[in-house]
Amino acid sequence: MGHSNVPLTFTYQCTNRDKHKTSHLQPYTPNENLNNALGAIRVLGLERMEDELKPHLRTVLVNIQERNKGAAEQVVISGILPVLALLLRGRGPLALLTAQLVAELAKEPVIRKGFGDAGLFTALLSVLTSAHQDLLRHAVQAITRLSYDSCKHQQLLLRRGVVPRLVAVLLRFPGNEALEELCLRALCNLSGMSIVEDASVVWERGTPAQPGECIFRGVSPHKCGFVTSVTVVRVCQWAPAQYAVSVELVQRFSTSFFRSKRPTRWFPFFIFGQCSKMANRNSLRRSSLKSLVFHTFL
Repeated sequence: MGHSNVPLTFTYQCTNRDKHKTSHLQPYTPNENLNNALGAIRVLGLERMEDELKPHLRTVLVNIQERNKGAAEQVVISGILPVLALLLRGRGPLALLTAQLVAELAKEPVIRKGFGDAGLFTALLSVLTSAHQDLLRHAVQAITRLSYDSCKHQQLLLRRGVVPRLVAVLLRFPGNEALEELCLRALCNLSGMSIVEDASVVWERGTPAQPGECIFRGVSPHKCGFVTSVTVVRVCQWAPAQYAVSVELVQRFSTSFFRSKRPTRWFPFFIFGQCSKMANRNSLRRSSLKSLVFHTFL
């Protein structure tokens, strides 16, 4: 089941322009236990032998969570990503464990580069229609990590209709604070106003200014103490089952309560993930807050 014939060194350079990052697979000594688990997943996953798969998925999950040296490199060359996409789309008994594993794999730049070709983007989006809140939490976590500081992944997810699905989850489970926070972080990352995963952001609901509006404010104090960043996410219903989503970033200075304002950027209008209309260029000149707006049908 292992990969004894696979070379021990494999290197690639990331070609997209994500924050000047260059990702390399480093030389490593294979972990035989992990190697066997990956081989078993590749074989058993295609045959949908779920009972036999579970311990092997857990082995990979533990190795990735513990950041064992060479684990990411072994996953990349193992060819299991399409199998994980298949398990997610199947919504079987292993969907929850698979989603948790995919969310952990999304932390690794050398692994998430292959998510698109493996079909994991569409598989994750399909999971967002589930009513299982733990499954949704892992799927949204993966999307949050994939869209962090990656223009390529942001555009790919937007074209495939991620925003209406995230808004649907956000509005469907208002009592699940952890899931709500992940949805808000995902929308911020997709807008290009990325929030570092370990950033201390406190989210609270604001008072709506009009009927059919939901406002969420994320407050993040700076290290200097007198500057606070406030991320404002607005979800406005402008027709039955149709919502506009805007994301704004402002800074508050405690000494004068002054808000520094940045230029606005507007997203195209999205209908079920398809670009239908571009914003007027004059709106860019008139706007004063750094923001992005999604218009979408649910």
